Amino acid sequence: MRPLSTRTAGFTDSIIRRMTRISNRYGAINLSQGFPDFDPPKEITDHLAEIAPRGPHQYAITWGAQNFREALAKKQSHFTGLDIDPDKNIVVTCGSTEAMMAAMITVVNPGDKVAIFSPFYENYTADTILSGAEPIYIPLVPPTFSFDANLIEDAFRQGAKALVLCNPSNPCGKVFTREELQTISDIIIRYDGYVITDEVYEHIVYAPHKHVYISTLPGMWERTISTHHRTCEEGA
Repeated sequence: MRPLSTRTAGFTDSIIRRMTRISNRYGAINLSQGFPDFDPPKEITDHLAEIAPRGPHQYAITWGAQNFREALAKKQSHFTGLDIDPDKNIVVTCGSTEAMMAAMITVVNPGDKVAIFSPFYENYTADTILSGAEPIYIPLVPPTFSFDANLIEDAFRQGAKALVLCNPSNPCGKVFTREELQTISDIIIRYDGYVITDEVYEHIVYAPHKHVYISTLPGMWERTISTHHRTCEEGA
């Protein structure tokens, strides 16, 4: 038989699933995967029982139902202070994993390079490779998980077209400061690049930290594709 795709040759199953299997095998406390130990609020399940018979039951249009996109645009406009258009700036995907992949193939072509902060959520490398691009890793240095701006600039000198920014960061929990985001933005603008953000933890931030959307910084709206929980929001 002819060989399968070489792009996926180095991929294994998820590290999260692997650690969960090991945890189950040895009866360990599993910190690698979250399992809710409670049901949804009764008000939601009761309302679902009411509306389920009514429909509509046709699948939504490709980029998401109109009323859903309008609700998402209203929510993100509130938190970002940006005027987000539900018809131009919102795409609904099947979870943030699909949103990140859609954002990646929107930005990069085969042969491009992508800068990724490390440690990182494992899908970022997979998204990059499946898009035919090459990852360049920028270390976040403990205990503050700071970064060397020279390394970001060097990545773009090497030809990086985009940078993946997870803020707050998975897995280290770093919340990037406005000053750090401004440093990143300055480099992105200087090299005519893009930022693909993963902001699914945008509301899980603890004082004195404050989440700042890089898309709100000067010159970054047009250069940012932001993925949020249940949404992929693209600057027009």
